[in-house]
Amino acid sequence: MDAELLTARDKGLPMRAAGLTAEQFLASEPRLDGFWTPLIMLDDAAMTANVATMAQWCAERGLDLMPHGKTTMAPALWKRQTEAGALGITFATMGQVRTARDLGVDSVMLANAAVDRPALAWLAQELADPDFRFVSWADSIATVEAMEEALLSTGTPRPVDVCVELGGAGGRTGARSIEKAVRVAERIAASSVLRLAGVAGYEGSLAHDRSAAALAAVRAYLESQLELHTAIAPLYDGGELFVTAGGSAYFDVVADVWGTAVRDGRTRFVLRSGAYIVHDDGFYRGISPFDEGAAHPEATPRFVNAMHGIARVVSAPEPGLALVDAGKRDLPYDEGLPIPRSWSTGVAGPWQPLLGEVSAMNDQHSYLRSEQPLAIGTVVRLGLSHPCTAFDKWRVLPVVESADSDVVIALVRTYF
Repeated sequence: MDAELLTARDKGLPMRAAGLTAEQFLASEPRLDGFWTPLIMLDDAAMTANVATMAQWCAERGLDLMPHGKTTMAPALWKRQTEAGALGITFATMGQVRTARDLGVDSVMLANAAVDRPALAWLAQELADPDFRFVSWADSIATVEAMEEALLSTGTPRPVDVCVELGGAGGRTGARSIEKAVRVAERIAASSVLRLAGVAGYEGSLAHDRSAAALAAVRAYLESQLELHTAIAPLYDGGELFVTAGGSAYFDVVADVWGTAVRDGRTRFVLRSGAYIVHDDGFYRGISPFDEGAAHPEATPRFVNAMHGIARVVSAPEPGLALVDAGKRDLPYDEGLPIPRSWSTGVAGPWQPLLGEVSAMNDQHSYLRSEQPLAIGTVVRLGLSHPCTAFDKWRVLPVVESADSDVVIALVRTYF
């Protein structure tokens, strides 16, 4: 990214950045007070701490990590994760995989099925690179046959690694029983262009809080994963195997259940948690086992919110109501509206506490209700919920030294 030119199409950046490379712009020692609103800024100190926390926690438990890259679609952040020991990066679509390959990623998990013929033809070409690790999922015999037909017609230099995906009633994708999953595994193992590479799934679609019932449902599903892994063991060849689960909400339960598994030296137990690098101030703050505000903070590691929204008051049409210049095009809203945290006279602070709520959002405005009078031009800092729908709204995001600093030390470019 450092060699790419910044332009006026990169919203939020100072106008003086246009025509410069990121490297040239950062050499000028920019500060936040030159940036336009609306804006999302990232906290370097918090991200560094989050990455180190997750890496150490996984290493202590013998777990591999292939964090979900679709959370950020930002190679600068993927690099932080892989340099901290992540085995590779997970993606959700073949389009994202192609983007990642173009950006130099050589270890990929597709947490999805690949059945698109042109995409599989492209994949076959990529597999000529012996250093390219690729593994995808399949949850039905029809999926396996679609992959097989496409790969037989194009040819492939080596079989595609495929994990059989186990699902659950009411969940997302995945075979709905161990028996059905075993039949899918048998079909994969019988293919000349596919290789059975393990067991996959996503427990996050089966629960949405940390109630006792939710945690029990997650635990039961994960135990079924291990049961399936044992059941299809005779079908495995001698290559690398995967058992993979673990979004950003229940990875502690995943690790606990997997701790009962017999380790055979060739099976990698892979978490795919992706949101941890920035955490958030809403959905994950309420459900992550490592939230910084949880009770008994000495008991487990903690993630710190590293993502903040910045907006400016542009209208105060009635008492108690201010309209700010950030809306659905700029900030996430699908897992909770932004949360007012502080205000200032400028983008760089200093910040004062702000009590209130965002009651609604339009495309380019948010309705901020507060008993504190907010003058036109006042800048507010907002807590955000759900990073997966925050990064996709930005081409370039500034990274400051810390939440208390206005010194911009990096730019993160996204590739959605």
